[in-house]
Amino acid sequence: MRNFNLAQETCQLAIRDVGCLEVLINLLDTEEIKCQIGSLKILKEISQNTVIRHAIADLGGLELMVKVLDSPDKDLKCLAAETIANVARFKRARRTVRQHGGIKRLVGLLECNSVGSASLSPYQANDTELARCGALALWSCSKSTKNKEAIRKAGGIPLLARWLRCSHTNILTPVVGTLQECASEPSYRLAIRTEGMIENLVKNLSSEHEELQMHCASAIFKCAEDKGTRDLVRQHGGLQPLSVLLGNSENKHLLAAVTGAIWKCAVSRENVSKFREYKVIEALVGLLTEQPEEVLVNIVGALGECCQEPVNRSLIRKCGGIPHLVKFLSRTDQALLVNVTKAVGACATEPENMMIIDHLDGVRLLWSLLKNPNPDVQANAAWAICPCIENTKDAGEMVRSFVGGLELIVNLLKSENEEVLASVCAAITNIAKDEENLAVITDHGVVPLLSKLVNTNNDKLRLHLAEAISHCCMWGNNRVTFGDAKAVAPLVQYLKSSDPLVHRATAQALYQLSKDPNNCITMYDNGVMKLLPPIVGSTDETLQEAAAGCIGNIRRLVLAKEKAKYG
Repeated sequence: MRNFNLAQETCQLAIRDVGCLEVLINLLDTEEIKCQIGSLKILKEISQNTVIRHAIADLGGLELMVKVLDSPDKDLKCLAAETIANVARFKRARRTVRQHGGIKRLVGLLECNSVGSASLSPYQANDTELARCGALALWSCSKSTKNKEAIRKAGGIPLLARWLRCSHTNILTPVVGTLQECASEPSYRLAIRTEGMIENLVKNLSSEHEELQMHCASAIFKCAEDKGTRDLVRQHGGLQPLSVLLGNSENKHLLAAVTGAIWKCAVSRENVSKFREYKVIEALVGLLTEQPEEVLVNIVGALGECCQEPVNRSLIRKCGGIPHLVKFLSRTDQALLVNVTKAVGACATEPENMMIIDHLDGVRLLWSLLKNPNPDVQANAAWAICPCIENTKDAGEMVRSFVGGLELIVNLLKSENEEVLASVCAAITNIAKDEENLAVITDHGVVPLLSKLVNTNNDKLRLHLAEAISHCCMWGNNRVTFGDAKAVAPLVQYLKSSDPLVHRATAQALYQLSKDPNNCITMYDNGVMKLLPPIVGSTDETLQEAAAGCIGNIRRLVLAKEKAKYG
C-alpha cells in the first residue's frame, strides 16, 4: 500500500472505500509492533484528508492510538502521536483524546533529559523526536479549552517551558504553537510570564524560520494583555525585532501576529516611546492599504494606543494616516470599527487633525456608528465625538446639521451597557455647552433619562453623569425637573466616592441643582452639609468653588427661612 502515492486524495479515499481503513485500525489492536508501525505509517499519511480523519474517529481509531502511547517502542509512540496530531483537528476528536487519557500520555512524551543539548546522541535524538511528536499532538488538542486545562493539570507547562529553551526549530515550532494556543487562558499567561518564557519567545522572534517567528509573535500578542508581560517584552529587547518584522509584509499570517503583538505592547507608554524611536508609527501607517481585515484591526489598534503621546498624533497626520482611518469608519468589520473609532477619537484631540477629520465628513460617520448594534462600537464612537465637538469651530451648528442626531444620542441613555452610558453622558456634556442644542435634547427627554441613571456605583459613569447633569441644569426648569425626578439625593452619595474627579463633577452638579430651593432641602436632608465642608479645603480650585457655592446656596435658604419664621 505504501507504494501508492498516499498524498493523493484519490488513493486516500480508495483505501476507505475498499474497507482497508477498518483493517488498518484493527491492526492497531494487535500485539505485533511491526503491524502497528506499518498501519500507523499509512494512517499518518492519509489522515491529512478531512474525510479520512472523521472516518478514523468514527471507527474508534483514536482510542487505539491513545492506547499505543503506552508502548515501550519509541518509533511506535512517535507515529501514534503524529497521527493523533493529524486526526485531532476537529472538536469531537479532541474530546475523544482527552476522555481516553490521551492528554496525560502526550504530556509524558515531553519528559526528556536532552533538552537544551546542542549536539545529540542517537538516544537523545530519539527522545527529542518523541517530544516533537508529542508537542505536535498537544498543539492540535490545545485548540479545545478543556484540553488546555488538562494539559496544565498534567504538568505540561513546565515541560513546554523547558523545551522552549532548546535550539531545534523542528520541536520549537510545535512547542510555541501549543503555548500560543493556550495563551488565551489567564493561567497560561501567568505561567508564561513567571516561568521565564518571555525571554525565549523574544529570542525566537529573530529566528530564520517565519512560522516560528509567527507563533512567537502570536504568543506575545495574547500574553501582552498583562502589563507585567509588556514590560518583560521591552526589558528583553523584544520591541525592536517586532518593529523589524513589520518589513516582511508579504507573509500576511506573520504580519497579523506581529501587528497584534505591537498593538498589545503599545498599551504601555514606555513601549510607545520605544516604538517611536524604531519608526513603527510610520511603518504602520504605510501598511494601511490593501491588507486583510485581521491585519488592519491590529494596525489600527496599535495606532490608537500610540496616540497616547501627542507627538504621535501629529506624526500620523504628517504620514497621511488620517484619511485612511476616516475611510475605515464606513467598514462593517466590528473589531475594526471598535479600534478605528478609538484611533479617530484620539487623533481628534489635535485641532489640526480635527480639521482633516471634519473635511472628510468623519464626524458624520462617527455619529452614524451610534446606530451600530455593537455596544463597544457605540461607546467608542460616543467617546470620539467628544473631542470632535471640543475642537471644531461652530460645533453647535455642526451637531445640529446631523438630522436626527440629537434624538439618537439621547435615546442611547436607555442602553444597559455602562461604558455606552458613560460615553454618551460625556458626549451630552459637550453637546449641552451649546444653548440651542441643550434646548433640543431637553425636548427629547434628556433630564428624566439622566435621572434614571443616578443609582449607579460605577465611578466612571458617576463622573460623566454628574457632569452631564451639571450642564443640563443650564436650561429652563431642568434643575427643578431633576429634583422632581428624585435625582438629587443619590447624587449626594457620590461625595463618598474615593475618586476625586467624581467629587469635582458631583460638587459642580450639586452647585447647579442648589439654585432651586427644593433641591437644597433634599441635599440638606441627605447629609450634604457633613460631606461638603471637608471638600472646601481641597487643592482643586474648581472643586473648592463648587462646594463653597453649594454650601452658600443652602445657607442662604436656611437664613431666609429663619428670617421668614422669626421676622
